[in-house]
Amino acid sequence: MAAHYSIQAEVVNVRSDIPKPADAFFVDTNVWYWMTYTRAKQAAQPPKPYQIRDYTAYIVKALLSTAKLYRSGLSLAELTHLIEKAEREIFAITNGPIGAKEFRHNLAPERARVVAEVKTAWDKIKTLAAPVEALIDEATTDAALTRFQTQPVDGYDLFLLETIAKAGVVQVITDDGDFATVAGIQVFTSNQNVILSAQNQGKLLTR
Repeated sequence: MAAHYSIQAEVVNVRSDIPKPADAFFVDTNVWYWMTYTRAKQAAQPPKPYQIRDYTAYIVKALLSTAKLYRSGLSLAELTHLIEKAEREIFAITNGPIGAKEFRHNLAPERARVVAEVKTAWDKIKTLAAPVEALIDEATTDAALTRFQTQPVDGYDLFLLETIAKAGVVQVITDDGDFATVAGIQVFTSNQNVILSAQNQGKLLTR
């Protein structure tokens, strides 16, 4: 069943939008994962064709337009989790199911592969995007908890949203529909469910 999003953000369809030189995009972890992890297509839940095609194409256009791209060190935690999970799933296809702890501690060659994949992905991300600094202090944590009570986003995204808010970045490239429920930002997406929801709710922006 598709999620029913209450759209609060302005939503932009990346398939039809042309990035502008003045744009400043924060790129969400899911987009980085599909763009930089070399074995994403072999995971148990591989990306849909549009998820690689549309976001890669839009980011290339953004770079060519001299728009700014931003990343957060917080994304490294989520990216590492996603890559390790995918590598364990790929291993299990030919070797049978294995727990996360056993995979991490008992199989040195597989652990080395995970480390190499994460490092390769993060090194590429660092060449494409500038950092926005994240300070997870008491004030940020309290603000994240307050946000959690009114906006249906997950724990990773709570801190990413606080980070970009402090940096004054309001444009987010993501496939995650949760971001579309956050007021005050622009969500650049190819997620058709989000785009249709935004269109029906008068939140689809054509620039």
